[in-house]
Amino acid sequence: MLGRTDSKGRLLLLFAVLVLLSSGMTIRLAYWQINQHQQLGSLADQTQKTHLTVPARRGTIYDRTGTIVLAQTVNRYRIVADLHSISGTERKRDTEALVDYLELTGATDTAFRKAMTGTGYYVPLVANVDADVGKEIADAQANGAFGAITLEPTPVRVYPQGGGAPRTSMAAHLLGFVNAGGKGQYGLEQQYDSLLAGKPEQLEVDPYRPGPAGTRVIDPGSPGEDIRTTIDVGLQLQIEQEVFSTWAADKATAVSAIVMDPKTGAVLAEASYPSYDANLYQVVATQNPSLFMDPIISEVYEPGSVFKMLTASAALQTKTTSLTTKINDYGILKLPGGQEVADADRKAKGWMTFADIVAWSRNVGVSQVAFRLGKTNDAAAATLYQTWQTYGIGHKTGIDLAGEISGSDWVRDPAQTPWRQIDLANASFGQGVAVPPIQIIKAYSEMANGGRQIKPHVADLDPGAGAALSSPPQTQVISSSLSTSLVGLMQHVVTAVPSYDQATYIPDYYVGGKTGTAQIWDPALDHGKGAWIDNVYNYSFYGWVGHSSPDVTIGVVIYEGKPTKIGQGVLAMPVQSTELFRRVATDAVVTLKIQPTKTGPAAPGGKKAKSLG
Repeated sequence: MLGRTDSKGRLLLLFAVLVLLSSGMTIRLAYWQINQHQQLGSLADQTQKTHLTVPARRGTIYDRTGTIVLAQTVNRYRIVADLHSISGTERKRDTEALVDYLELTGATDTAFRKAMTGTGYYVPLVANVDADVGKEIADAQANGAFGAITLEPTPVRVYPQGGGAPRTSMAAHLLGFVNAGGKGQYGLEQQYDSLLAGKPEQLEVDPYRPGPAGTRVIDPGSPGEDIRTTIDVGLQLQIEQEVFSTWAADKATAVSAIVMDPKTGAVLAEASYPSYDANLYQVVATQNPSLFMDPIISEVYEPGSVFKMLTASAALQTKTTSLTTKINDYGILKLPGGQEVADADRKAKGWMTFADIVAWSRNVGVSQVAFRLGKTNDAAAATLYQTWQTYGIGHKTGIDLAGEISGSDWVRDPAQTPWRQIDLANASFGQGVAVPPIQIIKAYSEMANGGRQIKPHVADLDPGAGAALSSPPQTQVISSSLSTSLVGLMQHVVTAVPSYDQATYIPDYYVGGKTGTAQIWDPALDHGKGAWIDNVYNYSFYGWVGHSSPDVTIGVVIYEGKPTKIGQGVLAMPVQSTELFRRVATDAVVTLKIQPTKTGPAAPGGKKAKSLG
């Protein structure tokens, strides 16, 4: 038999070790419980508490008067229910009562009744409940009804003013919208997102201490700031209606119009169609998100002959040609490289003053004037390009709307890529160059306002904005005398040509401007070599209207219009760009209360027409 291997000494040693370990643990526990009690309590509190971020009230966007709301945030409600223990009688009662309150029918009624059959602790029932209906339900709940129902307030951005076309909200392109995450997208909403959004409130909530005692404010945040715009709501609605009716009549791809104060750059109205309803942006994002883009600031097009005013500015500035200089219009001009420049009718009109060359929009004559801008083709190209730069062509205007592009890729610098003669000729009448309309209306405004530089803008952030809008800018772009000449030239354009005179005449108001009809190049045609699209054109008119001098500048563009009557020099549509301009100009002088002049130009044919005033 084997002997025992344990011993009393070994047991005592093991016991001693256990005593030491337990003593150490007791001492350590006492240390944490007594010496570190406060720290442990703080850590426990931190693990129990929840941090909440409460979005600030988003600022409201107003019209130029500061009284008409264009965009605001309102509280709507989401209805949720605790259905895990509700009785069948209560469930039936609440279902029928809520269907009645919410006026549910059809598919929404069916979906709601199905949701009410659930058994969860948190069952979403209905979203986006109107505030008035939510108040009725809350009042009923306070009287003992709807025990299992909870109303959760949810801020919603709304655009309350209806647009001038079906299924649109007013100034959708200018305003943009606020997405489900509370971020502004496009237009003013994105441009001034941080200003409008404010700073959210930061809270610390203790779930074991109900009521105010359980909530601690870490950062109170700050509400978003309101913005007053330069938009005249009455004029904006009219312009949207004009744009839509022209689009429908001409069957164009799109139509745009903008009205600006040439002295300040304030945008008084701006519209494009197709447009959208900003209240339904989620639907638009799914079906046709391209509608969010504003063509006036975000898309380029070949402007055509409206660029002849820039060539005229270069010629008069350099004194290489005057308005009375005689130029021989050949109808077709053959260039040394084998290319040709042609007038729209390809017919010679003979010797004409430069003022008439511009008025009758003769490509051949304007090309010759462009060639005179320098002793060499390179020098002439550099001079014309420099004039474009003077007016900001190929550069962002700085307008306070998200999404503006510069278009610099379509405005070639001859110092980087030399222009051939045909390039210079085409550039002189607005072909082979593409820019967004905002750059052209800026240039025309600077031609019309005495030659002073402006910065287009839509938001008026100065509290004393009434005075701010009337103070002229200081930087001189061109001389006041050159501005006077260009204003006179634009007035000559619409009075020297009978068709323009009839189309743009407004009784007792002075009018000036320039048309543009541009071919459209499609690089995919001719097996990828590129070619002009047959019988599709971009039609433009930029100009001004006023009591005795330019009070507002106006730009209109009809994109990819298809003429219904085609002939030598004739590309007619149901609504021409000149007619759209006249409609917009008439809306502007009446709505903005621009006073008529009793010494205005005679009506076409020499007869005095009835005054609008």
